[in-house]
Amino acid sequence: MSQQPVRDLQTLADQALDGLVANRAPEDAAMALAVLVNRAVARLHNLSRAEAAARKEQPDWPVWAQLQNASRSLVLQASTCRDLASRLLGRGR
Repeated sequence: MSQQPVRDLQTLADQALDGLVANRAPEDAAMALAVLVNRAVARLHNLSRAEAAARKEQPDWPVWAQLQNASRSLVLQASTCRDLASRLLGRGR
């Protein structure tokens, strides 16, 4: 398993985000970021749920279970952000 330093991951994330919103109108940038956040937390939740299930009764199980619980809350918040960003573009309610 390779472990990339957190600082490198943050730099890569910032570069990807810059590319995602470059030259977009604020409303489009908000939508792009909201969709990205929604998809990222959905993947995090799926990963943590699967790992928590696979690691029952192992020493690292509690951390995976906590990550699953925290990411579930984020999924709900990210969906709200996506819906609100959609409204900025006139696509929502």
